[in-house]
Amino acid sequence: MTNIPETGRTPRVQIRLIVIQVLVLSLLATLGGRLWYLQIREGAEYAKEASGNHVQQVVQPAVRGSILDARGVPLADNETRLVVSASRTELMKMKDDGEAVLTKLAGVLGMTPKEVKEKVRLCDAKTPQPCWNGSPYQPIPITDEATPRQALQIRERAEDFPGITAEPQAVRRYPSPGKANTAQVLGYLSPVTDEEIQQAQDTDSPYLRSDQVGRSGLERQYDKALRGKAGVTRYEVDNLGRVIGQAESDAAQPGSNLVTSIDARVQRVAEYELNEAMKAARKEWDRNTQERYKADAGAVVVMEARTGRIVAMASNPTYDPNAWVGGISAKDYRKLTGKSSNYPLLNRAIQGQAAPGSIFKVVSTAAAVQAGYDFDGRYECSSAYSVGGQVFKNFESQNHGAIDLGRALEVSCDTVYYRLAHSEWKKDGGINPKGKPKDWFYKAAHQFGLGKETGIDLPNEVAGRVPDREWKQRYWEANKDAWCKTGKKDGDYVEKIAYENCLEGNKMRAGDEINYSIGQGDTLVTPIQMATIYAAISNGGTLYTPTVGKAVISPDGKKVEEIEPKSHGRLPVGKQTLAQMDEALAGVATRGTAAWRFGGWPQDEIPMHAKTGTAEVYGKQTTSWFATYTDDYAIVMTISQGGTGSGASGPAVRNIYDALYGVSDDGTIDKKNALLPTPQKDLPKIRPDGSITAPKLPKDVAKEQQASQKAPENAAEQAQAAATVPSPESGNRETRRRGRRRGGRRSPR
Repeated sequence: MTNIPETGRTPRVQIRLIVIQVLVLSLLATLGGRLWYLQIREGAEYAKEASGNHVQQVVQPAVRGSILDARGVPLADNETRLVVSASRTELMKMKDDGEAVLTKLAGVLGMTPKEVKEKVRLCDAKTPQPCWNGSPYQPIPITDEATPRQALQIRERAEDFPGITAEPQAVRRYPSPGKANTAQVLGYLSPVTDEEIQQAQDTDSPYLRSDQVGRSGLERQYDKALRGKAGVTRYEVDNLGRVIGQAESDAAQPGSNLVTSIDARVQRVAEYELNEAMKAARKEWDRNTQERYKADAGAVVVMEARTGRIVAMASNPTYDPNAWVGGISAKDYRKLTGKSSNYPLLNRAIQGQAAPGSIFKVVSTAAAVQAGYDFDGRYECSSAYSVGGQVFKNFESQNHGAIDLGRALEVSCDTVYYRLAHSEWKKDGGINPKGKPKDWFYKAAHQFGLGKETGIDLPNEVAGRVPDREWKQRYWEANKDAWCKTGKKDGDYVEKIAYENCLEGNKMRAGDEINYSIGQGDTLVTPIQMATIYAAISNGGTLYTPTVGKAVISPDGKKVEEIEPKSHGRLPVGKQTLAQMDEALAGVATRGTAAWRFGGWPQDEIPMHAKTGTAEVYGKQTTSWFATYTDDYAIVMTISQGGTGSGASGPAVRNIYDALYGVSDDGTIDKKNALLPTPQKDLPKIRPDGSITAPKLPKDVAKEQQASQKAPENAAEQAQAAATVPSPESGNRETRRRGRRRGGRRSPR
């Protein structure tokens, strides 16, 4: 006998079979449910997506719109070039990641393998330029300067160059008409990144992977209008990728054209004169530092006084924006970003900050009148002013006795403003004020638009600084610990400053207000801010928001969107005071500190107004400022470590005015030689076919203008003799430097 059941199954076996049956039924149920979901519930959607697998898209980039000067001369446009590109996706499929192909390509293009490989590597925090900062899925340009022979070699031997294309493309070009570089104003392009594509995908202006986008200047500010809309052609393909028909096509829409208020001729003259002024300054000897002036950077702004439109804006050092086209080389990138080149990518007209020196005195004059001082009152212009044992001396003036505020502007009398500022400081309660101080001098600066951006249509403008009580408190809170750690009561100069700042760096001291009244101390301004202020004085008090863009015009010229001038306030000055300041600034050009630079100027026909400024910065040479205006234009120039205002910047500004109005060396006006005697009003014509009516420029506008302005022999000597005021450069700069202290050093109370 046996204990095994007849069925041959034990209870344990039966349980296992039941479990298996349950699992099988569960899997079948799950599979059935999933099939129902895919084929019935979401069947239509997946069928639609599946059909898309048979459609391939080909993107046709839109032609980027041109950037034109006020008369239609292209400052940035496009040209057709043979572009060799590499598909990183295809290269990464190869065993050696495409190294052999890229090496072979380098031989055809006359480049080194290293140069080619650097072009296609992706940018990240650890990878230096050059590298590709666009999408890794779009073709990466290796060069846009391929010859027809090189392109033919690549196309005919396609099997040797998988993933490599060579085809004509529209490439950005910066032609520098008449040698007008305009680099910092125009900006440059680079490929769109994946992050930017994602951020813009739900907007009304999404990016395609093939897009190039503006990174600075006008290219960035007006990128949306300039970029246009890429075309997309959709092809039906079979399972082998062969085209069997065209499904749909959206034509590319070219970008609009941007008309600027820049005049390429004036732009070239401004750039040339700024550069020449800096070269001349480097030949001059600085008696304070016992070396030649460094003149390491500078800027100039030419603005329409009645609209705020920018006619020219130059920054030095500068660069060639074409360096970015087709990908920048490592050598060029180091030049543009290295300290040794002094950062030429910076637009110092809107990003360069410095103490303004005496061109700030128009603000202090307005503040004094607001505080109740009579413009025609008598104020002592002594050669020095003592406060608590510290002596503050004049710079561009000596003892002129009792004078009014107009004459104080003309001779740039520091001690008049010292007295006024010190008097207001005492009225406000001194170093420990009770209640809310009136702070007229600081209030006026804010009303003049300082301490904040002007709103110019260029990216990355900086705000400057008005060192009022609020700023001093914030600055002290941020730096107190460091000052208290390094400061010593009996230490060296820097340690004493730190010690005193640790104790009372948040308090407004007498010396702070005295230095501030003449544009020194911690005050910072930009050239565009000062140009806006002097333009406002010219036009009757309106502070216009500066603009470079003048109109956006469609590719066929039919749709024109003008960019109208806008005001952001008025000067805090009454009509009478404004007229008195205007007369005083005319006196600066005829009998004051700038007269020696405007000898022979036709003042009766073209009234000139000016203010010189020489700002001191601890540890550096003086910064040159020259602010001027006529009824039509305001021009402000500054040169870092360049010397005095009238000495370094004065001749260049005079030459720009000569070019604008056609003034010869002997003071006569030749309208034929005038580049822009009145601001440009009309917009250039763009034809339906996209072509632009634009005048031709000479090879070098500045050189031609220079030759045309030469007067007959001895005329220049006669003009110089007409200047009745000698150069103020030989004055008492050294004594003034010793008498005034900078930064946080103890000031008398």
